[in-house]
Amino acid sequence: MHNSDQMEWRAPENFVDYGAAQAEMDQRVAAIHNGSAPECIWFLEHPPLYTAGTSAKPTDLLDPNRFPVHATGRGGQYTYHGPGQRIAYVMLDLRKRGRDLGAFVHGLEDWIIAALARFDVRGERRKDRVGIWVVRDDGREDKVAAIGVRVRRWVTFHGLAINVNPELSHFEGIIPCGIAAHGVTSLHDLGQPVTMAQVDEALRETFSSVFPEMPKELP
Repeated sequence: MHNSDQMEWRAPENFVDYGAAQAEMDQRVAAIHNGSAPECIWFLEHPPLYTAGTSAKPTDLLDPNRFPVHATGRGGQYTYHGPGQRIAYVMLDLRKRGRDLGAFVHGLEDWIIAALARFDVRGERRKDRVGIWVVRDDGREDKVAAIGVRVRRWVTFHGLAINVNPELSHFEGIIPCGIAAHGVTSLHDLGQPVTMAQVDEALRETFSSVFPEMPKELP
C-alpha cells in the first residue's frame, strides 16, 4: 500500500501523445484506487488534435481531416487540444473527498476561476454551458477553459484545459462542445501574455483552497 497522502504534481516539458496519456491515466487511476500511488495533477500539452467525448455529434466535426480525431470516454462533445493550451489531468480519490461528482466538477470550475483571477481575468460559469466563460467588452461571451471528466471506482481522470495561447483558428474545425453561438478565446487574446509556467503556478497556489486536505480514505 502507498503510505503517503502527498499529491504528485507532474509537468513534462515535451508534448505528450494523446493515446499514451490515456494509457498512463488508466494505469494511474488503478494504482490510486488500490492504494499503490498518490493522487496526481498532470500538467501537459498535446500536439494538435480533436477529441470526441461521449456526447459528440458527428455533425459538430466540421473538418475531419484537419487533425487526428480521438474518441475518448470523458463526458462532453468535441474539443480541440494543442500547443499553447494548458491541460490538467486531475486524478483524485473521491472516496476521501465526499463521493460527489457534481461537487467535484463544481470544484474544477472554482479552481479555474480562482487561477484566472490571478491574471485579472473574470471567468464565469453558465448553467446551460459547460466550461468557463468570459464576457467581452462588446457583450459577447467566449470560452476560455473546457472541462471534461470521467470517474472510475470513485477515482477521477481527464480534467480541464485552459487556453493560454493556442492557435485559435484550430478550433474552427469543430463546433467546440456543441456550442455554435459563442466563440473561443485565450489569456493572450484577452490581453494577458502570461507564460505556461505562470498558469501552472496559479493553479498550484489555488488548488488547496478549492480541494482542501481530506481525512484518511473512507471505507
